[in-house]
Order: sequence, then structure tokens, then C-alpha cells
Amino acid sequence: MDSTATGPAVGVMLTRDIPAGQAVPYARRAEDLGFDEIWVVEDLGFRGGIAQAAAVLGATSRIRVGIGIVPVGARNPAFAAMEAATLGQLFPGRVDVGVGHGMPGWMRSIGEWPDSPLTLLREYLDAVRALLRGERLETAGRYIRLDGIELEDCARPDVVPDILAGVRGPKSLAVSGAAADGTILAEPVSPQYAREAVGHIGATRPHRLVAYNVASVGTDPAAALAAARPGLEWVGEPDWAAHIRVLPFAGELAALRADCATREEFGRRIPDAWIPQLAVAGTPAQARARIDELHGAGVTSAVLIPGGGDHLTALDSLARVL
Repeated sequence: MDSTATGPAVGVMLTRDIPAGQAVPYARRAEDLGFDEIWVVEDLGFRGGIAQAAAVLGATSRIRVGIGIVPVGARNPAFAAMEAATLGQLFPGRVDVGVGHGMPGWMRSIGEWPDSPLTLLREYLDAVRALLRGERLETAGRYIRLDGIELEDCARPDVVPDILAGVRGPKSLAVSGAAADGTILAEPVSPQYAREAVGHIGATRPHRLVAYNVASVGTDPAAALAAARPGLEWVGEPDWAAHIRVLPFAGELAALRADCATREEFGRRIPDAWIPQLAVAGTPAQARARIDELHGAGVTSAVLIPGGGDHLTALDSLARVL
């Protein structure tokens, strides 16, 4: 694995709804501004992660590019390893691939939610990472069956991409710690949640921790908090309970969520005091202090999700933390 990927880093997300014509200019601008990483999103009904990553890698020269995430039920591990190896050969040392369960509702809607998501994730991680290491696989697991599969010599990357698991929940985090090169935590990631996740991961070797957070930075702190609100509208829904229960206002947040008829109402009613604990938001100094707190809690890559409607303008504002 590339040892340069283990130090503290600040990245930015290429959001799933960015206009297609802005994606490459956005990536180039992120690189020019000095961000260490850019992460692309693969959400059902939006854009494919591998295609986006290839476009961004081809349009830039330095910035590290991560895919977050490829659902393990959506791609055979042999073909996933081929894609990762190809990107690794073409852009050595610049590629990270996140895999995970995928959102249960989305995966059920395409008929790909397994009876044992944990078993599938472990088998998938083991298979993809072994293939990238050049191993020949004969495996007949519960879900993954490979009969003498290997990457040809000409297809093996000199610098093997890191394979990270985008997961939540104690059991899934433990699988990531045992079988992946790192873990991706979806937003919101507080220092409390990062520390709890590190404990569940229990890694016994170098293990990266990538944390996504909605972010808004500006000289006017009130305006920065307001710009972060739309990105927090879904916070507190059941799939993200693990992120919230470690916060001191978890009970109040759950009660507020229950009292709101819509996500938009919830977003409007979030107290200002909560926003800096649910996002990286405020003045450049306040946002940088929050990133430093995350790094202190074990986060190796703080990935900022730009708030506000103008992606490129938001990107320039976020760069004030660098």
C-alpha cells in the first residue's frame, strides 16, 4: 500500500448532484487550491463512481481520488479488482476505492441485499485485496465464488490502490478493521463518533479513517452556519442513529426530528449551537479547529462536503481552512 496515504489530509467531495459540465473544472480547481484528496460519490440513480474517478484522475495530476462507495452487491469482485488495478496502473499512488454494503433500501430495490451483509462484505474485501496483490484465487464462500481467477502480470499495478470499507455499526466496523486498508465514515462525523468508530474498528495494523462532513466556511459565521443547514436536513433519520447517539444533545435532536413534518422544517429548526457539532462550519479558524479535533480523534482524511448552491464558489471558501 502507498505509505503516503497515512498522514493527515483535507479533502473535498465531488457531490452527486453537481452539473456534469462542472465536474472536471471543480476537480481541477480543488487540485489548484491545494486539497489533498477529492472523493466521488456512487449513489443509486446518479453517476457511476468508477467512471467519475477515471475522468477526475485524467483531468488532474496530483490530487488523490477516492471512490465512495462501490456497493459490494453491485459488482463482481473480480471485475471490481480489474477496475481498481487499471486505475492504479494508469494513475499510480492516486487511487482509493471504497466498498460497502450500500443503502439497504437501494440494494433491495435492485434485488441485491444479501441475507448476511457482513459475510458478503468480508468475502468481498478479502477477494478484491488478494487479487490486487497478485494472488490466484480458488474460493467458494457463501457469496463469493472464484475458480482460478487472477490478474495477469500486465494488469497488476505497481502501487496497489487502498481498499476501504464505507460502513457504520459495530460489527461492520470490526470487519473493516480486520479486512480493509481503511474505513470511510459517512456524515456527520464528530470527534466523539470517530473515537467510538476507532474502538470498534480495532485495527492491529495501519488503517486509514476517512470522515465525510457537510462544510461551510466564511468570514461571517452566521452566514456559514446558515449555508450548512440544507446539508443537515436528513440528520437523525434511523440509518444514521449511530452518528447521533454519542452527541450530548442526541435526545433533543430525536425529539425535534419527531416534531417536524418534513426534512426542510427540521433543517430550519436546528439550533445554531448544534450546527458546528454536526458539520465543519463557521469562520476559517473555527472550521480549521474542528478539522484538527477530528484528526486528534483518529481521522486521517477530513473530507468536506460543500454547502451552498454554487459548487465552485463553495470550493474556494472551503479552501480557507488549508
